[in-house]
Amino acid sequence: MSRVTDSSPAAAAPAERQGLMTHRQILFVIFGLMAGMFLSALDQTIVGTSMRTIADDLDGLSLQAWVTTAYLIVSTISTPIYGKLSDIFGRRPLFLIAISIFLVGSLAAGFSESMYQLAIFRAIQGMGAGGLMALPLTIMGDILAPRERAKYQGYFLAVFGISSVIGPLVGGLFAGADEILFVTGWRWVFLINIPIGIVALGVVVRFLHIPGQVRRENVRIDWLGAGAVIVAAVPLLLVAEQGREWGWSSPRAFACYVIGVVGIAAFIAVERRMGDDALIPLKLFRIPTFAMSTVLGVLVGFGMFGALLTVPLYLQLVNGATPTESGFQMLPMIAGLMISSIVSGQLIARTGRYKIFPITGTAFMALGFFWFTTLSYDKPYWFMMFGMLLVGLGLGQLMQTLTIASQNSVGPRDIGVATSASTFFRQIGGTLGTAVLFSVLFSRIPQTIAGAFADRDLQADAQAALADPAVASDPANASILELYQSAQGGDTSQVGGALNGDTSFLNTADRRLAAPFLDGFANATVTVFWVALTVVLVAFVLSFFLKATPLRQKSAIDEAHDDAQAALAADAAVQAQEAAAATGALVSPDTGSVRTVDGGDAPRRGTAADGASEEPADQRP
Repeated sequence: MSRVTDSSPAAAAPAERQGLMTHRQILFVIFGLMAGMFLSALDQTIVGTSMRTIADDLDGLSLQAWVTTAYLIVSTISTPIYGKLSDIFGRRPLFLIAISIFLVGSLAAGFSESMYQLAIFRAIQGMGAGGLMALPLTIMGDILAPRERAKYQGYFLAVFGISSVIGPLVGGLFAGADEILFVTGWRWVFLINIPIGIVALGVVVRFLHIPGQVRRENVRIDWLGAGAVIVAAVPLLLVAEQGREWGWSSPRAFACYVIGVVGIAAFIAVERRMGDDALIPLKLFRIPTFAMSTVLGVLVGFGMFGALLTVPLYLQLVNGATPTESGFQMLPMIAGLMISSIVSGQLIARTGRYKIFPITGTAFMALGFFWFTTLSYDKPYWFMMFGMLLVGLGLGQLMQTLTIASQNSVGPRDIGVATSASTFFRQIGGTLGTAVLFSVLFSRIPQTIAGAFADRDLQADAQAALADPAVASDPANASILELYQSAQGGDTSQVGGALNGDTSFLNTADRRLAAPFLDGFANATVTVFWVALTVVLVAFVLSFFLKATPLRQKSAIDEAHDDAQAALAADAAVQAQEAAAATGALVSPDTGSVRTVDGGDAPRRGTAADGASEEPADQRP
């Protein structure tokens, strides 16, 4: 049978024996977690703005999707594995391993000589990133009671916000530099992780000490479950990323569907057999709060990633922003996310209630997406700002609250697997959202552009521009004039597919000529926002059915300490009874003393007489 043991070398200290941490100790631990999480958050934003430069240099533009897909797949499937292993072997060693793997992948990626090599090394990065995403939230669940945890979540969202702003800027600067310290500029997109990672490793080694860590012995490692989740998740993630290019009914896509379904069936069978030792124990889904928060996480991930990917694309294509500028223009969403997270966190800490936040969070997201459904290509930037603020205000209430609900619904020994499972399914939802919404977007664009070319007002402006000799002679209009000539000649296929490749011609062309393309893209984007709105409205309805169990007043390490002390007291009582039986003495159940054969009372081991506390576990300071 598994038992709780104290894995910390410092556990002998009186304060740590009680499993308590001061506010200063907690801040040091959070500092270590933030350093590691910054690596993962920065890597997700810094690569995007430089990917085209990388692909051009490595002569593999058509392969750039595989670089992103490899990272996404491996980071997603490794998330639940980290959570389970950290429940068994402890958080600190797994977090150090995750950082180390991420740094090895970063160093290798920085010296890639082909897109195939880069895809492999990005997969290694993803293997480390899976731990960097899941373990910080798990460790927070260890050291903080659910009611207090929300107050500290703002620190992590600050890391997310900072990386979202500086990532595109730094990535653009590196990609635009021919050489930095005798190394090609874009390679520093990956090599910059090395100094940051070394600092993160030092901080984690120095500060990340968790007293009373829950660890288990004599458990089985669910290798079959890990294999089954790979078989189930990889083909489904792969078809989600590549389905639009392959065709959703192509043989390759159909093969992914079949393999994925077989993998899911095998995973369920293996997890049922493994019981409590399963990678994702099925018993968790019998807990109403965990099951509903997981479903909401999938739906919120769907809408969140849809907004985070569609809005920047709109800002770049329609508003003409550069990738770096679009990163800064996303600040209203990040500001809303941080503000609502801090406010909701303080309210949860003060009241101990959180049921309202999934409801209001999904309501704010729904309002934001509804606002975006009225979008048109000539709307000013402030219009986008208001919609982004609404979506951010919703996300800030949801991201931390759903994690807290999942962690609060399970015992200390399952916090790691519960947190990683919640993160895993949210990522699955995000991947599905990206695949579905981008497929909707690019399938609608030919229709909406055709509709824009049939608009009389837009065509009147375009014809006036075509009649202007200055417009016809401007080299900046050369590409778009070819499209107009094709459309006038009856070939509408080129016009409909004009936005499938290089769209930079829209930023330089005469605004009157670009208007039908911009209007068509904006209308296609509106369709995407309608789909996202529908999904978020389903989440809004389901949020009323989330059973908000009272938040526990103790952290996982405190509960583990109390359980350990209760087990020691029970062992001491049994030993005392056995010793008494051997000597003919009797143990008084009322006083805990031992009645000796001569009629006197002697204190029993483990009572107040020899220094042990008689206070109940839940009343200790």
